[in-house]
Order: sequence, then C-alpha cells, then structure tokens
Amino acid sequence: MSADDEDYPEWFRRRRKSPYRDPFFGDVDRMFREMEKMMEKEFKSFAENVPKDYVKERKLPDGRTVKEMGPFVYGYSMKIGPDGKPEIRQFGNIKKSLKGPQVKNEREPLVDIVKTDQEIRVVAELPGVEKTDIKLHGTEDSLTITVNTPQTKYYKEVALPTKVKVKEAKSSYKNGVLEVVFPKAEAPKEPKGESIDVD
Repeated sequence: MSADDEDYPEWFRRRRKSPYRDPFFGDVDRMFREMEKMMEKEFKSFAENVPKDYVKERKLPDGRTVKEMGPFVYGYSMKIGPDGKPEIRQFGNIKKSLKGPQVKNEREPLVDIVKTDQEIRVVAELPGVEKTDIKLHGTEDSLTITVNTPQTKYYKEVALPTKVKVKEAKSSYKNGVLEVVFPKAEAPKEPKGESIDVD
C-alpha cells in the first residue's frame, strides 16, 4: 500500500484493489488526486490572506490553544435573462483575485434585479440586521447598499440596467429581505427642429 492510499477510507482502498474494477476508475482516481492537490494549494493561499478579524484563538479544556477562522460565505445564483443568456450573481465575503481567494471584511448580499416597463426593483437578502442598520445611496444608474455593525457587515454596489428617478425611490425591509423600487427615468426626447435645404 502506497503512502497515498493511506489518505483514503477503507472501502475506497478495497474498491481500488478490486480485480473487477473498470479501468475508467483509474482516470477518475487521478482526477480526484489532482483536485485534492489543487484544493490544498488554494486553501493554503486562502489561509495566508485571511484578515485578522476572521481569526480567533480559543483555549481548549486541556489547555491547548486552537485558531478558528470564519465566518466564510460564498455562493452564487443563476437565472436566465430576458435575452436568453444566463445571468450569474455571486454573494458572500470571498472574492477571486490574482493571488487566490481573498476574504473581504464585508459580505456581499445576494441581489436580484427585476425590470418592468415602469420600474426597476432591487431585492437584496440581508439576514440578521435591523432596518436602522441599512444605509442606501442611489444615483440615476446605481444603488449602494451598506450595513456596518460590529456583528454584521454587508456591502454591495448594484449597477442598474437603465436610468431611474432616485428621488421617487421607495424601499422596505421585512424578514431579512430589502426591496428598493425605482421608477424608470423618461428617455430623453429627440430634439425637434426643421430640415434645412442646402443651396
């Protein structure tokens, strides 16, 4: 048995030694080993870049001290847009970078944008906060959502698909879900005039 085999559970080692094993599984084994090595490398890089706020030391009953990291949140949502193409939105506090995964102090909430003929509706999931903790800042083409409390931090800048009337925006927050509704701004009218003949 090789040193690598010791890393696998007993049932998996038995399957790998079976004479009836399909040769296809040899490729699968190699693929899993490569994935494990990649994940180990990514995690090492990730652990080196964790902000101090996310690392806590805790004493065990036997006197030893252990380091705990977190919380880490990462996810994505996908839906098919009106043009038939998939729209993927990420959320959480882990971001990709050239140096590998980076942990941000603020968590990016899951946000959905719904467009109708008359309005733009932004829906954001902000669990665990009070209505008074939420700060909103809007422009005619963007919305910034900020929550900055000792327990929870959220930050998201949302690019709106069309220009909106910020002064007429309405917002509500209920059961951890924020909803901001913007009326669409009227499209600029084409300048009127008369044609002029060239002599």
